[in-house]
Amino acid sequence: MNKPKKIFDPLSGSVIEGISRTLGETNNGLTGDEISKFLHESNITDTEPGITKWKRLFNAFVNHQNKYRNSNNILSFINKSMSPARFIGKYEKFEHLRFELNKILSFSGLQLKENGKFTLTEITTTISEAEQKANRLKSKLELRNTHEKIFEYCKAELLTDNYFHSVFEAVKSIADTIRQKTGLSQDGGELIDLAFSTKNPLLKINKLSNETEESEQKGFANLIKGVFGMFRNTTAHTPKIIWSINESDALDILSTISLIHRRIEQAE
Repeated sequence: MNKPKKIFDPLSGSVIEGISRTLGETNNGLTGDEISKFLHESNITDTEPGITKWKRLFNAFVNHQNKYRNSNNILSFINKSMSPARFIGKYEKFEHLRFELNKILSFSGLQLKENGKFTLTEITTTISEAEQKANRLKSKLELRNTHEKIFEYCKAELLTDNYFHSVFEAVKSIADTIRQKTGLSQDGGELIDLAFSTKNPLLKINKLSNETEESEQKGFANLIKGVFGMFRNTTAHTPKIIWSINESDALDILSTISLIHRRIEQAE
C-alpha cells in the first residue's frame, strides 16, 4: 500500500518572496532556462515568462499555491533546483544558496539539508534566530573536521557567523588550553617560551632527540606567537569596523588554530 503523500501548508507571501529573490538572484541564482525547466518539472505554470527572474518565480509560485492551497510543488521546485548533483565543482555556490534559503525557510519550520532534502525544524520568529539556524560558518568548519576546542570557545559567535569575534575567542582558547595542561599562569610570549622550551619543556610536540625535532618545537612555538601577535592582539585593540575579517579569512585562521590545538593535544 502506497504511503499517503505529505501535504505541506502554504508558505507566507514574505517567505515565497525571499525564496524567489534568492533563486532568481542575478549572480548566484538560476538562469532563465533553468527556471523554465524546473517550473515545468514541478508542474507549476509559468505565468509571466518575460519578466524579471525573481518576479517570474514569485508570480508562478503564488498563483500555484493560491490554486492548490499547499506548498508541495514550490518545495519540489527547490528540491530539483538544489539537487547536489547539479553543483559538482560548484560547492561554494550550493552552500551560498542553501544558506540563504535556510534563513528564509526557517520562518516556515523547514531546513534544506546538504543532500538537497528538507527536514522539519522549530519555526523561527526573528532574524537572529534565522541566522543561527542557517549557521554557515559552523557548517563549513565541521566539514573541515575542525578541532572541538574551536566550537567549545566560539559557540555564540559561530552561531551568528561573527568572524571577528570567532577568531578572537579561538585564539584565546590556545593560551587557556596551554595553561590547563601545564599549570602555568603566564600569558603571551612568556607562556609559550616556558611551555615549549627546548631545554626544560613542559610540552613536547616530539621527542626533541635531534636538531630537526628541536627546530620543529621552536617553529611550533613561533607559530603560536605569530597567531597571538597577528590575531589576538589585533582583534583585542582594533574596532571590528576597522579590522575586517571575511569568511575565507576566518576559515583559514580557525583551521590554523585547529591545527595548533591538535598538536597541543598530542604533545607529551
